[in-house]
Amino acid sequence: MPLDSIELTVFANLLSSVAEEMGVTLCRAAYSPNIKERRDFSCAMFDAEGRMVAQAAHIPVHLGAMPVSVAVARERHSFTPGDLVIFNDPYLGGTHLPDVTMVTPVFTTDGATLLGYLASRAHQSDIGGMSPGSMPVSTELYQEGLIIPPIKLVEGGRVNEAAQALIFRNVRTPKERAGDFAAQMAAHRTGEQRLQELARRYGVELLGAAMTAVMDYAEAATRATLRALPEGVYDFEDVLDDDGFVEAPVAIRVRVLVRDGELTADFTGSAPETIGSVNAVAAVTQSATYYVVRCLTGEDLPMNDGCFRPVRVIAPEGTVVNARPPRAVAAGNVETSQRITDVVLGALAQAAPGRIPAASSGSMSNVTMGGHDIERDKPFAYYETVGGGAGAGPQRPGLSAVHTHMTNTLNTPVEALEYTLPFRIAEYAIREGSGGDGQHPGGDGVRRVYEFLTLGDLTVISDRRVGRPYGLAGGVPGAAGRNTLRRASGADEPLPGKISVGVEPGDQLILETPGGGGWGGTREQS
Repeated sequence: MPLDSIELTVFANLLSSVAEEMGVTLCRAAYSPNIKERRDFSCAMFDAEGRMVAQAAHIPVHLGAMPVSVAVARERHSFTPGDLVIFNDPYLGGTHLPDVTMVTPVFTTDGATLLGYLASRAHQSDIGGMSPGSMPVSTELYQEGLIIPPIKLVEGGRVNEAAQALIFRNVRTPKERAGDFAAQMAAHRTGEQRLQELARRYGVELLGAAMTAVMDYAEAATRATLRALPEGVYDFEDVLDDDGFVEAPVAIRVRVLVRDGELTADFTGSAPETIGSVNAVAAVTQSATYYVVRCLTGEDLPMNDGCFRPVRVIAPEGTVVNARPPRAVAAGNVETSQRITDVVLGALAQAAPGRIPAASSGSMSNVTMGGHDIERDKPFAYYETVGGGAGAGPQRPGLSAVHTHMTNTLNTPVEALEYTLPFRIAEYAIREGSGGDGQHPGGDGVRRVYEFLTLGDLTVISDRRVGRPYGLAGGVPGAAGRNTLRRASGADEPLPGKISVGVEPGDQLILETPGGGGWGGTREQS
């Protein structure tokens, strides 16, 4: 059933609207600020063969890895109407343990025909482990939280209360988790209703043909984009500051081969897997690579399985870009994914110097904290990422104080934090002058000061505190970030990029995030 260009556009938007409405439901129904305010979640739809057909404009690192999650769920289970599989194992298609994935099948209303699958992934503010927020400075996966293999949390419409109770008993904030889990399940019910409506309206055969056509179109457009690049081999290398235990840079190397409308990213030569948690699983490395290729194709192209077909990722097992269990991976999802993006962009800047920007902040600057809220007499756990400077590009300067690349979350409003949690934001400002100079300067980072109102445990997972985001075409690198703990006494303690530390009332965390790299030389430089 060939579709003309108008029909193709209509169906592409109809299919993506299913995932978008799932996201709206999840956001509105969620309980935690991390999901409701920061929108740290993603939703996507897959066809009956498990190929990603459409996604909402959510978190890139989630969405590029989701096809592996759906493939694992399909391998481990046979599905019937009313089933829902839950899991978070990074070595089975997950990213890191706080990211809890749910997968459901969607059948026609009579239960006779499988239409496809729905998937969501939401970052839970705590999933157990050795420190509140489940983003510890860890050395093995078991320290990072409860590992949930692919299990049916709902079977035939009936919730497995025992499994749910087991999960909630192993987290610090069970009521919050119950609310966020319920929101995820509600999002799947919304998606199920919308996909069934499309099947009734257009028929199962036409709907399936439309899914295939939208994916084939995305593949053709991606191949055309890659054919427009000069064929060749492009090498680039960058480093993480350290792994949180060994004070030595962790190298990530890539060789990008562009040929005949296809791209191969070969990470051979990257550092071996590390003691600390900067290890990335293969799905994260694939996700970061897919994201860069998707950025080249333009905003209007639907993101689906077709975009992935011309892209091959080689990530040698046992390296920091394809770690083996039970290596710790909490920071690999948030920090290493950013550096993988940086090196692929750096390689492609040699092929398309007029299109690729300088490096952005290169760190999600993760802050997690938890303890007992004395005023509200309940446990609390909180997680957020903090924006930085975007890299400048050939056409314009970089934006300031934004989330870039593998995170697409929002700012958490100060009012929302102070209303629900035992700390206040003493300062929140643009970190003036942190962007790299250039013909187009990089964006500035952020200065965010947290003041603690109770005893608690604080963990910061960050990078680019030693190394700086690179400039391009003669542009100056952005400023490195800086973390400082100011005790209630007024004494300042410089903090490394990755640390867990106890805090007391009146202590302040001063978080200063990196700026983006500049693009192009200035007159003074020349």
